[in-house]
Amino acid sequence: MSRAMNLTLAEAEVKSTCAAMAIRISAIEVLPGGGTHVVCVTSEGAEALRDKLASRIIEGKVKRFAFYRSPSSW
Repeated sequence: MSRAMNLTLAEAEVKSTCAAMAIRISAIEVLPGGGTHVVCVTSEGAEALRDKLASRIIEGKVKRFAFYRSPSSW
């Protein structure tokens, strides 16, 4: 089971839901078309979040921002 999912919620809502459920976040990003991409630290956390937010999951592919690595971090 994937630890990543795309949700139709704002980043702040995803963070507060995860905090309330004691689910740790590995990575989180806003999606250009609206919503949030979130990766949980554990598959158990991801499963619990999927169960809680089943109606808010975005199915299929979504557009994400391109990764930009600043030259100062090389």
